[in-house]
Amino acid sequence: MTAPHVSPPDDPTHPPNRTHLPKTPHLPDLPPADPALSPRTGWTRAHWESIADRLLDGLLPYATPGFAQYRLPGPPSHSGPWSDGLEGFARSFLLAAFRIAGSGGRVGPELIERYATGLTAGTDPHHPEHWPPITDRAQPMVEAASIAIALHESRPWLWNHLADEVRQRVCAWLGAFVGADVNDSNWRLFQVITEEFLASVGAPHSRAEIDTGLARLDDWYRGGGWYTDGDGRKFDYYNAWALHLYPVLWARIAGARADTATVTRHRTRLHEFLAVHQHFFGSDGAPVHQGRSLTYRFATTAPLWAGALADATPLPPGRTRRLASGALKHFAEHGAPDERGLLTLGWYRPFLPVTQRYSGPASPYWASKAFLGLLLPADHPVWTAPEEPSPVDTGDVTLALPAPGWLLHSTAADGIVRLVNHGSDRLPPPPATHDDSPHYARFAYSSATAPETPGVDNHIALLGPDGTPSQRGRIHPGGAEGRRARSWQDGRIETVSLVRGAWEVRVHRLDVPPGTPVREGGWAVADDAGPPDARTGPGRALARRSDGLTSALVGLYGWDGAEAAVVRGVGTNAMGHQSATPVLQLPQTRPLLVTLVVLGADPHPPLTGASATVTADGTVEVRFPDGTLERVPTGLSGAPEPSPGQAPAGTG
Repeated sequence: MTAPHVSPPDDPTHPPNRTHLPKTPHLPDLPPADPALSPRTGWTRAHWESIADRLLDGLLPYATPGFAQYRLPGPPSHSGPWSDGLEGFARSFLLAAFRIAGSGGRVGPELIERYATGLTAGTDPHHPEHWPPITDRAQPMVEAASIAIALHESRPWLWNHLADEVRQRVCAWLGAFVGADVNDSNWRLFQVITEEFLASVGAPHSRAEIDTGLARLDDWYRGGGWYTDGDGRKFDYYNAWALHLYPVLWARIAGARADTATVTRHRTRLHEFLAVHQHFFGSDGAPVHQGRSLTYRFATTAPLWAGALADATPLPPGRTRRLASGALKHFAEHGAPDERGLLTLGWYRPFLPVTQRYSGPASPYWASKAFLGLLLPADHPVWTAPEEPSPVDTGDVTLALPAPGWLLHSTAADGIVRLVNHGSDRLPPPPATHDDSPHYARFAYSSATAPETPGVDNHIALLGPDGTPSQRGRIHPGGAEGRRARSWQDGRIETVSLVRGAWEVRVHRLDVPPGTPVREGGWAVADDAGPPDARTGPGRALARRSDGLTSALVGLYGWDGAEAAVVRGVGTNAMGHQSATPVLQLPQTRPLLVTLVVLGADPHPPLTGASATVTADGTVEVRFPDGTLERVPTGLSGAPEPSPGQAPAGTG
């Protein structure tokens, strides 16, 4: 990881122009804000406890009579309603355990009794609400880990008071993990966690399986705090809410049984990761919208708390709370949980395209991991220290992340974080192939936007005779350093991204058959208030949301004669019902295309002065709107052929 470039705000004496989506009208029953302790969010530990209680209370109408399952409304996962009901118990039990342990057991006794009753019924094979068994590569493996963590953390108030017969049944149900076949991914850690809990209570387990699972984690480490989730280039929030989180929770269960060198190695990696992870949250608390399982929402904050729990964080305690509270508050203000107190399958509102086949109605309750901070006592500095600004609050940042092949660039003026993707495609290693996922295949993601599902945004595509666009396919990373990153994709399109402030310039070199049409899309902006405004002109297109969030796309080189358009969508974006994406399209592509891509809160972004020229040796000279000059040498496809020049771009 290279050191981030940090620039101060232009005028720190004036409040920045933040971009926000419309908020839920009210948040009932929340404690009063404390601006002295939390000048950024106003939130305190009491707010976290209040949201936890609302989530737990909201589930009650959907509990089965014996409290062993929670049958929530919504489409079932591919595992079916039986497994989904277990998921509702396990993931909410995780939240309940953090709430119980964090208060020293000073919660209503009905909460403890509720989960004790559910454990009694769920593990009884003769009870009508009994849980599905743990079998090879099946969903109950995931839920077993949550149950094991919850049992450990709430042990003095729950496990220690269960009848011996119930404890034996719990161990028998969890014990089916021993010797089972596990998916070769973060699922390895479910086995590690579950069997370590079994070891802690003297039940049969396999130390070899625990050690093998932890060793497999080492195989996936790519440096800089980054793991890939299994073989391949699978970088996303699983690095945060699974691959870094579970080793901390395992060490808490293992205690003196844990190998000191292994624990130290995990803590060192977490420490390095959190130095980066803090940059993934916008000033409004929104995490960058990238990857799968995004319906877990504020689970993105789990490693922040884990770092504090394990004494493995570089962040001051006030910044840890600012980042975590900012994310929880952001979602609470935008309808998650909803008016029933439920987390739905979506981002803000219900939105199924952010889900996967394994997502059931209770899947979003992996968000319970965000409440890990309640395990820290109320007098811990993360709860008592004044909030400190997050990185995006104080200056512009550009950060290269070589392991995943990403660039982060954020701007203090609007509080937006942007991720430029030249390395994560979530495809298995060759020769396996797979369709593009909109949450991995795009060139860029941000804290203020979501990809169209499906859509043309942040993608360059070759068009077939019937207009069918090419996929990005496997991403072949070429490195990320300083303010630039590079990759090439199947079909021989090499792209170099250069970033500065809110601007990105993409230099595309194409080695494709002559006469092939090409199309490039910019950022998609979405709104519930109405359709975004659209503007087009020669070589440029712009889409603007009602609050001023603006996406602009400008052809700097090779795009002369291109058709400019704004492509609209309805019901295709997690951020809003109506969306719009600026697009440029050529009937015949050229060997070199250079595009300016802009996302920011300025409704009239400065574009005049941006240009691109090509020297005799094929070097591309890019000038940003502020006059900054960058040079990109000849890439994979050799020196580009001459292409008609263009005048500097105008405003949108």
